[in-house]
Amino acid sequence: MKPVQYFSSEYLEHCRSMRPEQIVRFLEDFRTLVDSRTRAFKSRLISLKVPEPLLEAFKVKARLNSIPYQTQIKRLMSQWLQASVPGNTTTRT
Repeated sequence: MKPVQYFSSEYLEHCRSMRPEQIVRFLEDFRTLVDSRTRAFKSRLISLKVPEPLLEAFKVKARLNSIPYQTQIKRLMSQWLQASVPGNTTTRT
């Protein structure tokens, strides 16, 4: 069964006020986030300074949950972006 997404009144009002180029940009960004083909996109190596105790604690928690810590970082980034979409009420796993 597919999940059902409900839209708030605020979100629908926001959508009504969008210009066509904003709609196209939104749809393209959303497709990039959720499309299964995004896995085929190449990744970019980044350098990120993180306090050692924070990184070690994150790695331990990820290991306890049987999730590679870098995979969990990417999941958190994606969830944060999806949560910033106005009216997004979908359930995340």
